[in-house]
Amino acid sequence: MDVQGIGRLLLFFGALLLIIGVILLIAGKIPLLGRLPGDLVFRNNRVTVVVPIVTMLLISLVLTILLNLFFRLFR
Repeated sequence: MDVQGIGRLLLFFGALLLIIGVILLIAGKIPLLGRLPGDLVFRNNRVTVVVPIVTMLLISLVLTILLNLFFRLFR
């Protein structure tokens, strides 16, 4: 791999990290994210365990649709 290829790869990963960071900042402001019906919450005296099954399925579905559209447009 030449220097230009490494530069493009670093730019790609930098942009990816930027997008993930923005999504994480916005995710806290989405009202029902992590509290959908089907998300499991186990509470004990000191420990709370959250398993957001439905939220993970919803995010997976949205990302699958977006990535399929992206790869079809740029193929």
